Amino acid sequence: MILVDTSVWVAALRDAACPEAIHLRELLDRDEVAMAAPVRLEILAGTGSRDLRRLRGLLTALPFWIPELATWERLDRWVEMAVRAGERFGIGDLLIAGIAAERGAAVWSLDDDLLRMARLGFVELHAASRSS
Repeated sequence: MILVDTSVWVAALRDAACPEAIHLRELLDRDEVAMAAPVRLEILAGTGSRDLRRLRGLLTALPFWIPELATWERLDRWVEMAVRAGERFGIGDLLIAGIAAERGAAVWSLDDDLLRMARLGFVELHAASRSS
């Protein structure tokens, strides 16, 4: 299963012909996409009122993952490890990575923070994530 980050959804929703949109459609057709609560909220919060109902309906069709107690415990350990490594991450990206790690899913992201988290071993990235 692949947890698709907000950065990919935004790219795909802005340009249906971009590589991210094409690959996302392939993953959706194979039922390989999961939705994390923070990603869903970020997408809906950035959507105009005209498209909100339709997009909400589409996103509801995906497996929906929320943080568990174990997610918060994992994030507490990660924050300590990140601080020791001189890194800082936002709560949204930490939640997305923690939810994916808890479920053994890869994250597909264009976000530099998630790429840095992968370098620290916090999360596995989907092969389509850009490398730095």
